[in-house]
Amino acid sequence: MSKSAFERYAPFIQEYIYRKKWTDLREVQVEACEAILDTNKHVIIASGTASGKTEAAFFPILTLLDQRPSDSIGIMYIGPLKALINDQFERLKDLLEDRDIPVWPWHGDVSQTTKKKALKTAQGVLQITPESLEALLMRHPGDARRLFSDLRFVVIDEIHALMGEDRGLQVLCLLSRLESLIGCKPRRIGLSATLNDYQPAMDFLSAGGSVGAIAVGIQSHKRTISLCAESFVVPEDEHKATEVIAKYNEFIYANCHTKKCLIFTNSRGNAEKTIADMKNIAKAKQDRDVFYVHHGSVSASLRQETEHALRDNEGPTVAAATLTLELGIDIGDLDSTIQLGAPYTCSSFVQRLGRSGRRTGKSQMMFVNLHDEKHKNPFDELPWDLLRSIAIIQLYLEERWVEPFEQKKKPFSLLAHQTLSALMMYGELSPKELARNVLLLPPFKNTISADEYKELLRYMLQKDYIQRMDDGGLIVGLKGEKIANHFSFYAVFQDEEAYHVMAKDGEIGTLTNCPAVDEVFVLAGRSWRVISIDEERKNIYVSQTKSSKIPSWTGTGGDIHTKVVRRMKQVLQESVVYPYLQPNAANLLAQARMFAMETGLLESDILQCGEKSFFISPWVGTKEIRTIAKLLSCGLKNQLDIYSVASSRYYLQVTTGLRPEEFLEKFKELNISLNDPDVILPKDQTPKVDKYDSMVPESLLRSAFLHNQMCVPDAIGIVNNLIIES
Repeated sequence: MSKSAFERYAPFIQEYIYRKKWTDLREVQVEACEAILDTNKHVIIASGTASGKTEAAFFPILTLLDQRPSDSIGIMYIGPLKALINDQFERLKDLLEDRDIPVWPWHGDVSQTTKKKALKTAQGVLQITPESLEALLMRHPGDARRLFSDLRFVVIDEIHALMGEDRGLQVLCLLSRLESLIGCKPRRIGLSATLNDYQPAMDFLSAGGSVGAIAVGIQSHKRTISLCAESFVVPEDEHKATEVIAKYNEFIYANCHTKKCLIFTNSRGNAEKTIADMKNIAKAKQDRDVFYVHHGSVSASLRQETEHALRDNEGPTVAAATLTLELGIDIGDLDSTIQLGAPYTCSSFVQRLGRSGRRTGKSQMMFVNLHDEKHKNPFDELPWDLLRSIAIIQLYLEERWVEPFEQKKKPFSLLAHQTLSALMMYGELSPKELARNVLLLPPFKNTISADEYKELLRYMLQKDYIQRMDDGGLIVGLKGEKIANHFSFYAVFQDEEAYHVMAKDGEIGTLTNCPAVDEVFVLAGRSWRVISIDEERKNIYVSQTKSSKIPSWTGTGGDIHTKVVRRMKQVLQESVVYPYLQPNAANLLAQARMFAMETGLLESDILQCGEKSFFISPWVGTKEIRTIAKLLSCGLKNQLDIYSVASSRYYLQVTTGLRPEEFLEKFKELNISLNDPDVILPKDQTPKVDKYDSMVPESLLRSAFLHNQMCVPDAIGIVNNLIIES
């Protein structure tokens, strides 16, 4: 046992450690103990999944709370998921069962009775989602002040899932508003499993204050990794394709049905299809049905059923999931994970990899890819999913690299949201008071000018989102009240328009596309027939039946970082034999390398494909490809005599009246404004990307799209550096 840290813990924590029969503290727990007890700084605890981060944070802060009890809630835990809060609630209850420190969950599923008890007691630990904290501050600032008047610590779990998103910026706003309300600045503790560069996380954690942050646990909890990757090539011949897909499903089944296994997919539809296929194979073989589905459109009760099965079942249990099971919900110790296709990011890969091997310290992950045999253009010949899988694996093995976080430069949608929220919280505010309460919040302080905020407020006044009183003060307008009074207002992420699927036992999940009466579909791993539809309530009433039809949901794949794409190109260029590739995958890669060499795909960034058409393949990320496509199809279309631009994830096809060399020569002569939205957006095509863009004037929306969604300087540099094979 590490005496220096262990002896500093409160006696009840020492007793807990004895009760759990721990023989030693983990490195991250020792480091966190010293950082929290010996400094006054905010602390990032960054280490692998199941490395003891929760205990690393709570052992020392509960020790401090035990030594000097708080006059209010002493610790606020912010979790991104209600399921994660529920999971941590049980862990903390176990830890605190012999100590008079209450733990309170606080989110949409918690009863008013429990919340009233928490308000009356106002002691211990409160676990809350960002949305519930928004609601509390906005609706009940007096209760918030009483609950948190002597708040000592804020623990933010899975901080990497918040950083770079509007939801993370919302958390920073809420913490700053709370600190202003209660008149104190609690220390912040961030927990994360996937970080590469720790400075952005430390900057995020310390935003809005003068106290800096430190990171601990960076090198702790080493684990053994076992990886393999296999590929299946689906031919264009329909009969042969059916045979290959059957072999693909049999391969997945053979590698999961006797294990506790999590199958990750990149879409809800694929998760449903995979489990439907596994169930059919099990039935044909007369094996037990041990298969479950877990994604955002499955009801909370059925997701919990899946989590409990993975955690508590003694025998084989298999679940197909999307990113919903990436985060640290306790699902016990898994034998292995399977990734179908390639994840979009290294961060997802690391999170998914860490889901297995908690008990043994050996994480196992199998990549299984399908490559459709097509011959439309040279790029169709490349097995993109296999290349991306290898690139992501190699970047992690070679560098432990994950994607850096990018904060929005112009978060106008969030600014409008926080403006309404502040006015709901305080009632009437003068324009100066409103600016002081909103524009100085960390996400806006150095990104949005006073003139831009004035423009936003003028528009919100014009559209009756806010109103001006006779004395010049501002209040929420009638239109703003309608938005702010809806329960969905507390969330800043986009709500998906959805129909609720209802069976006799309750809700099954949601669909974004409404089927017809008598139509049959699969959801939550079961087949359903539509009995009736209530359009007003958006309810679909169903009964269980048999089918194999998989519903579709809206949504697109994630962005891929330039470093991943560049590593994919390197995979094609090098002759390395990767030991984790299975025979089919190794053979497919060898064929792809030969094809790339014979066709010269890697020697030139521009490939002629007709008299007036050519491909641009600069091997850059999704955002850069998207920006180049916007530049060429909008602002530069006439100057470069462009007829059309077709884009894929990895390349563009440009049809123009110019030869490639003429095209590049003209492009280099253009004086492209980096701050002009007109170069990427037609005047009549301003997209609404974020949830509250309806409250933002068009001029600011265009600026937001330019700065948040595009990277014009990079795109210009990429095109200027294109290579043409002479």
